[in-house]
Amino acid sequence: MMQPIDEATLADWRGAVGRRVTQRERLCAGDLSRFALAVGVAAGDAAVPLPHWAFFLPMPQDSEIGEDGHPRRGDFLPAISLPRRMFAAADMTFDAPLSLDAEAALESEVVDVRHKQGRSGDLVFVEVARTLIQAGVVRVRERQTYVYRDQGAPVAMPVAAASLPDGERWQPDEVNLFRFSAATFNGHRIHYDHPYATAVEGYPALVVHGPLTAAKLARLAARDGELAGFSFRAEAPLFLGQPVVLERCGEGAVRAVRCDGAIAMTAQARYRQ
Repeated sequence: MMQPIDEATLADWRGAVGRRVTQRERLCAGDLSRFALAVGVAAGDAAVPLPHWAFFLPMPQDSEIGEDGHPRRGDFLPAISLPRRMFAAADMTFDAPLSLDAEAALESEVVDVRHKQGRSGDLVFVEVARTLIQAGVVRVRERQTYVYRDQGAPVAMPVAAASLPDGERWQPDEVNLFRFSAATFNGHRIHYDHPYATAVEGYPALVVHGPLTAAKLARLAARDGELAGFSFRAEAPLFLGQPVVLERCGEGAVRAVRCDGAIAMTAQARYRQ
């Protein structure tokens, strides 16, 4: 276990608030097609869930990658020393459709760093506001939340419940995880390196990407109408080799239910009128 986080350390991390970065790139149709296939949508299908995630991917040099496979901390995001790092939540608004094969800019800003004492120890939440702009028009606005936590005790493999709710059954395999990591240039080792995931980070198996689950839920929600916005919150990890139920649970509300009945992710869609 790490030493408790003191005020000086937290103040140092909070020094990242207000840090900004702007990325520019041409939105390539091929990138979107690869992302679509990775989330289970046929290439060329107009209804790709959360399509902006296909672009502005992290592109660190080998020398800039940390032990966990993520870019080293302290460049844009604060250099938080808690070992586990996860994409915890996001709230996004789709103001206008993306234009493919056209230039775009993504403006990102660290807007909050806060500390919380959880049941398993220290938690630090970092919020990043992102705005995707094309031709002077805001196309997507998103607020992402990352959570950093202490190592804690090893996580037990969920035990399957006798029954699960009705819904769409999904059981990702190794190839699904690999393709999503490749399509999003995500080097986090918990998604493909079994010895690292189990021996270092204490998980019982490879971990299913939170954004992959979110994209699956967004696709389910989009069957009821065009998305004007979408938000999600991760509640519990999903592990390779176990089934997941994706279900509707209210107007625009969808969720992912783990094999033991635990809610792994909740999400809410907002529809265009």
